[in-house]
Amino acid sequence: MSGRIFKPFNIGLFTIIPAGDPAPQPCGIPILLGRQGAFGSGDHETTASCLELLPAIPFLQGSRVLDLGSGTGILAIAAARLGAAAVAAVDLEHAAARSCAENAVLNGLEDRVQSVCGELSAVADRSFDLVLANIYIDILLPLADQLVAMTRSGGQLLLSGIPLQDKFDIVQRYTSLGCRISDSRIGEDFVTYLLSRP
Repeated sequence: MSGRIFKPFNIGLFTIIPAGDPAPQPCGIPILLGRQGAFGSGDHETTASCLELLPAIPFLQGSRVLDLGSGTGILAIAAARLGAAAVAAVDLEHAAARSCAENAVLNGLEDRVQSVCGELSAVADRSFDLVLANIYIDILLPLADQLVAMTRSGGQLLLSGIPLQDKFDIVQRYTSLGCRISDSRIGEDFVTYLLSRP
């Protein structure tokens, strides 16, 4: 795997720190990321938007979370840092799943962040308080029924990776399933939605 070169930086309440670097002062909620892998350090606008919205979700303490398309596991780790009791981090790529597992260990969260290499079907028998999905729209749309069904009543879905020109398709699809928009972030190229399930 190729390596990532980055310095500690802040996103919302979080501080992203490359493994081996000292924590900067002042430091937000720390998320340590290994330098190996090609899955980003969290500075992409879609990931940043998710990290900005996560702390506003009121029921994270003790919650069950799904992170679909987990990559490095940065969102899964962030959810655990905010008090999630169990996070299933699912990614099709073996290298991504390995990176996520390694980063969970770096953060001392291997007991709460479970890295799963596979499709959504690998966790289809579970229900979640929060579903995180920072993935392509051609996955978000066909999986909409499943993602909503796997979210408990009163739970929320944080969806990102949505190109601006496709935002209305996502809104129409998920609101047709009963979801309502709780919050959103509109970036230069992408939009992120926090949706509530009735």
